[in-house]
Amino acid sequence: MKVLLLNKFFHKKNLHAFVNYKSIDCDIINTENEFYNTDLTPYDIIYSPSTPLPVKKYPYKKFIFGPHFDVFPDEFKMQMIEGKNSVYIQPSQWAVDTWKKNFIFTHNITILPMPFGVDTEEFSPTLSNKERTEVFIYFKRRNPDELYFLADKLNEKKIRFHFFEYGNYNEDDYKMILNNSKYGIWLGTHESQGFALEEALSCDVPLFVWEAVSMNQEYGKEYDNNYNYPATTTPYWDSRCGNLFFSTNEFDKKFSDFLKKVENNEYSPRSYMVENLSIVECEKKFLQICDSIDNSHTTNNYKITQSYRKYQLFTHI
Repeated sequence: MKVLLLNKFFHKKNLHAFVNYKSIDCDIINTENEFYNTDLTPYDIIYSPSTPLPVKKYPYKKFIFGPHFDVFPDEFKMQMIEGKNSVYIQPSQWAVDTWKKNFIFTHNITILPMPFGVDTEEFSPTLSNKERTEVFIYFKRRNPDELYFLADKLNEKKIRFHFFEYGNYNEDDYKMILNNSKYGIWLGTHESQGFALEEALSCDVPLFVWEAVSMNQEYGKEYDNNYNYPATTTPYWDSRCGNLFFSTNEFDKKFSDFLKKVENNEYSPRSYMVENLSIVECEKKFLQICDSIDNSHTTNNYKITQSYRKYQLFTHI
């Protein structure tokens, strides 16, 4: 499949996955001007993660947008991409639901969930579970009092731990600790996908997650004082991955149960990742979305295609 990628901004993990999709032949441009001066004829898909394009001017082409427009949708951008030949992707279903349920101007937009592949080869275990001895806490934009609670609990139990704070650590250090960790404790905010968490699971590290249930649990950020947008830290998860808890009252019992299962080797998070979120599996999801886009306009003959080609060169927005 031939894809034209307008890479004005594309999360580095998403880009890494996308360029490793084996059935995608991708040409990359970086500006709207390049797009308007590119012959679109060879391309099956135009993909623009962060920049809206006027899809109605190109009804004979399929477009995919997202997931990097905005946290919440902008009406003007949504109007630009509205069309049967266009899809906007969100990394997970809860993010789709947030837009669809709260913003009426998205109702005529096809918005679909589509995660990007985690590199399960790069993030793979090098030691058996029995050989691992380390523990870590991962912290991302939650109330610091919750972090102090976790640290106190581990100190009471004389459990030594490494600490990682989102945006403030070296990935090589993180990978080294993952490869030596028997489990991790996760205190994070909402995640539309959550690569760092998924990379831990890919290294076969079970996680004990203090789950978020609202976007407003992001510390220091108020999305809407009048409404708590439902959210999750773990949009991709099942019982193989570890255990979740929601409040301090649950911690002692659930943590005890979690540790017993860790010691009995009852978790297998890597198997979940390989089955659901590997680069191979996410490539299949991307291709399915490409196939789902209405191609009723792509059967126009060469003359019609060329007339649109001339039109696009002289009608920039």
